[in-house]
Amino acid sequence: MKLALRHTAALTVRLLRALWRQPWFVGITLVQPMIWLLLFGALFKRVVEIPGFHGGSYIQFLTPGIVIMSALFSAGWHGMALIDAINRGIMDRFLVSPVSRGALIVSSAVYGGVVVVVQSLVIFGVAFAVGARFSLVALLVMLGLAVLLGGAVTGLSNALALVARQEETLIGAVQFVVLPATFLSSGLMAANLMPHWVQQVARFNPVNWAVSAARDVTLAGTDWGSVGIHAGLLAALLVACTLLATRAFRVYQRAI
Repeated sequence: MKLALRHTAALTVRLLRALWRQPWFVGITLVQPMIWLLLFGALFKRVVEIPGFHGGSYIQFLTPGIVIMSALFSAGWHGMALIDAINRGIMDRFLVSPVSRGALIVSSAVYGGVVVVVQSLVIFGVAFAVGARFSLVALLVMLGLAVLLGGAVTGLSNALALVARQEETLIGAVQFVVLPATFLSSGLMAANLMPHWVQQVARFNPVNWAVSAARDVTLAGTDWGSVGIHAGLLAALLVACTLLATRAFRVYQRAI
């Protein structure tokens, strides 16, 4: 167990160093969520005037949704790194080394979590600058929820990458899943104002679980029972997706 943890830590550091050597990618990763926050915040700021919309500031309402959306979008592309490693022969070198196979998958999820945390902190800073206010507890819970969702989506992305091994397939799948999952949630609009069929679909949407729980902790009189249920569902999804990615890795091993 200790050896697997050491391998996971070493591989995570390797991934973070590779990210640090790509400053343009780091910049784009950080700037894009800020654009979403400021653009959507300005474009839809008057929706708070719609009867039935609860809340006085759209930025305050929007920030949890943008944090979760950012985690979803960034995690969806993590499989691209695996495909690149396969194409360059790096994965073959790992397979003939004594490195823990589980560490190869878990380190990717940990790396994804670190990226999500950095993105989220930048979003919180920008939101604070334009008037949003959150308690420390709310910030920590929102970070945790974003990491849970990001880790689960990272597992799915890695699993698809290991099975398909084609960048075009992964790109198409991410685009097919990410945008509908975003708009079939309460990330941009209050749940009670969405069409009835969207509300029903959102009940089974992990993105909506994360958004609902994240937004709930920003309100007075937080329903911690509901937050705990949604966090538990996301944690279960994370475990399931990590196991799926591990299974896909075994399929990849047998195929080569």
